[in-house]
Parts: sequence; structure tokens; C-alpha cells
Amino acid sequence: MKRSDYALGYAMALTGAMMFSAKAIYVKLIYRTEAIDAISMLALRMAFALPFYIITAIVLFRRTGNVKLTPKQWAWVGVLGLLGYYVSSLLDFMGLAYISAGLERLILFLYPTFALVIGAVAFKRKITKTQFWALAIAYAGMLVVFAGDVRQEWSPGVITGCLLVLGCAVTYAFYIVGGGEVIPKVGSMKFTAYALCFASLGIFAQYFVTHGAELRHFSGETYWLCFQMAIVSTVIPTFLTSEGIRKIGPGNTAIVTSIGPVATIVQAYIFLGEPITWEQLAGTALVLTGVLMIGKGK
Repeated sequence: MKRSDYALGYAMALTGAMMFSAKAIYVKLIYRTEAIDAISMLALRMAFALPFYIITAIVLFRRTGNVKLTPKQWAWVGVLGLLGYYVSSLLDFMGLAYISAGLERLILFLYPTFALVIGAVAFKRKITKTQFWALAIAYAGMLVVFAGDVRQEWSPGVITGCLLVLGCAVTYAFYIVGGGEVIPKVGSMKFTAYALCFASLGIFAQYFVTHGAELRHFSGETYWLCFQMAIVSTVIPTFLTSEGIRKIGPGNTAIVTSIGPVATIVQAYIFLGEPITWEQLAGTALVLTGVLMIGKGK
């Protein structure tokens, strides 16, 4: 592959990571705009994003040489899609009502450590001494940031928000572990498009159970922010990251996307006025060190 293709792959992965990291900023801005529950916000996000994934799924399905999924593969894609993009996203949106965007992104970035533990329990994969220390370093960094947030503004909601986002990270880790078994057989783009379609079914079903068939009315600013979140922090980075993986490989992409927590902290400072503290910087450095130690051997 040409050097220019590698450079383009790195640029795509980096841009995708920074756009993904803006999701928390949009959620916090929407919460500040008006009273809205997490499922309504999630439904608006997917209402704007879903057409792009439906079109992608149709194009891939009709492509010459397309290998059709078996019933078992369809079942796995459906379960993982609901887990990774419905349950995980809902917990994340709910958690952001209580904690800062910077803390949310850092908790989410612990998902590789949970994936490591899940792999050890489910597939009997041995955790090496290096990986054990990586887990300890990452979790120590999380405690440092948590202590800083508690010191600045303590409330019972901080615990609630952390637990919700922690649940998001765990469910997303299950999605990553399961996806690692399915994606090589299905293909990353096809898997992502199909999984998001299944997730949307779950999101819209809960919305209609919660609020009924009557559409709720929100302010124009809320619709505009949800539209931006759907395009800027969902659709575009999904395709950029997938293409980045194709060009430079999953390992290099994972390293590049480690910029995510740092990008969120900076964006939260610029757009939300969240302070940058020494606990955030120190904790972020520890979490990134632990996660990169885990990813180095993969």
C-alpha cells in the first residue's frame, strides 16, 4: 500500500475518533436546551441516522458476490446490535444527565479492560502479568478522575451517572467481544449497518411503549442538535473508522482513537465550560497508558 494511503487511513481514524468524542458534548448541550428524556433523544438521533444505514445495508446486500448471512449470524448481529447500540447508548445518555462529558468519555474508554476480563471468563483466555498491571493502572486513573469530580461538585447523582456509564462500557465490551467473533465472517461495514438497523428497532419500540404513537414536540434547537449528533458523531465517524481499519488495520486504528478522551476534555472545556483539572489530566494519562498496554500485544 502506498504511503499516501496509510496517511489517509490515519487521518480518517483520527478524524473519526474526534467526531465520535463530540457525542457527549451534543448530549450535554441538548440537556441544557430543554427537559428531554434519554430515550426521546436517542430516538431523534437514530431517526436522522437510520436512513444512511438502511441505504448502506441495501447497497451491500445487492452487491455482486455478497455472501448472505446464515440464520445464526442474523441472530448474533441482532443481539449484538441491540446490546452495543441500543442498551449501551441508552445507559450512556442517561448517565450524561449526571456527570461531566470528560468523566463519561474516560469511563467509556475503559471498555477494552472489560473486554479483556470478559474474554478471560468466557473464553478462558489467560490474563498476563503485563495485562494485570495495565488493568490496575487504568482503574487507578479512573479513580483519580472520579475523586477530582467528587471534590469539585459532590452529589448522589455523580455515583448514579458513573454506574450508568460503567454499565454502558460493560455492555459495549460484550458487543466488541461478540463482534470480534462475527465481523471476520460478515464484514465490518455490513455488520455495522445491519447492527444499527436492529438497534433502531429496539430504540423506537421503547420510545413508543414509553410515549405512545403520538410524536412529541421539541424546540428547533433540540432537533438541530440531534441532527448534528446523528451526522457528525454517528454516521460520518462510523464510515471513517471502518475505512481507517481497512487501510491501517484494527491495531493502529485503536491506538489512533485513544485520542478520544483527550478530545472530549478539550471540547467540553470549549463548548460546555467544564474545567480542566490536574486530576483529569493525571487520570487520563493513567487510563490511556493502561489501555495502550492492553492493546500493544493484540
